[in-house]
Amino acid sequence: MPVKLGSKLPADHAEARIEIVPLIDIMFFLLASFMLVSLSMVNMKSVKVNLPTATSSTPDLKKNFVNISIDKAGLVFLDQKPVGQNELAATLSAWHGTNDQLRVFISGDKEARHGDVIQVLDLVRSSGIDNVAFETRDPVKAAR
Repeated sequence: MPVKLGSKLPADHAEARIEIVPLIDIMFFLLASFMLVSLSMVNMKSVKVNLPTATSSTPDLKKNFVNISIDKAGLVFLDQKPVGQNELAATLSAWHGTNDQLRVFISGDKEARHGDVIQVLDLVRSSGIDNVAFETRDPVKAAR
């Protein structure tokens, strides 16, 4: 007995159809991928330092900030670019002149000297910036 292949639709209604369910699946996959990549890019704005832990810290995920990092050797980085004290003060003063709500995150290595971190904090405050925060790690994430 021969097998009859054909459409289950009547011959007069043979139209092309586009299935959108697979397209929706692909779009959700792409959306999730882009979201994960963009979240990981937030961490790429600062120099890799060994942050101290703090149990009472709260995460601040707003994007309009300047990151100043101090490594254990005492070198200062402004958004991953090494800078000197004079250049840091001049840049922060210029940025503060254009943006009154400028926020600064200071990421000091756990082994950095306290004096180096305070010196950077003093430069930030002397340039007129009042919104200053110190970046720390969550102790739960630090244990992993």
